[in-house]
Amino acid sequence: MYTLIRSARKTIALELTRQGDLIVRAPNRMPEREIRAFVASKEAWIRAHREKLLAAAPDEADRLGPAELKRLAEAARADLSARARHWAGVMGLRYGKLTIRSQTTRWGSCSAKGNLNFNCLLMLAPEAERDYVVVHELCHLRHMDHSPAFWAEVEAVLPDYRARVAWFKANGAALMRRMTG
Repeated sequence: MYTLIRSARKTIALELTRQGDLIVRAPNRMPEREIRAFVASKEAWIRAHREKLLAAAPDEADRLGPAELKRLAEAARADLSARARHWAGVMGLRYGKLTIRSQTTRWGSCSAKGNLNFNCLLMLAPEAERDYVVVHELCHLRHMDHSPAFWAEVEAVLPDYRARVAWFKANGAALMRRMTG
């Protein structure tokens, strides 16, 4: 059983929610039988990841409540604003507004208008990893994609960025699961 979301995308993708529910994102015109066949072919992956996700779900005591999220957001506003100013200066860039949010799927984003958004949960990550997310989003001011030119820009500023990405791959999901909800 899964929830199907169709959109103007080109590829099919699977997503497991924190509760272990399966969401299938598919192109508008993809036939239902192709979608069912794709999901069936990924059954082992779905089962393994669902078990891993549910086994790693934090206890209620590990979840962050509204007061803790507010405290993290206030700390993030000061910390990430300072980091963005610093790195934008180093990189010779200007950005628009900086917003702090409590997100469950993203560490940061950069809008087409040059506004930066950061997740308050970044305050639970080490400083070097916070710098990486800030630099990553600032690089989107020059490259609004993840092209080779974008990654070259990131590497020019943070030559060890791959280790920082690896930290998020190893620890990011556990931090995201601490979000209330």
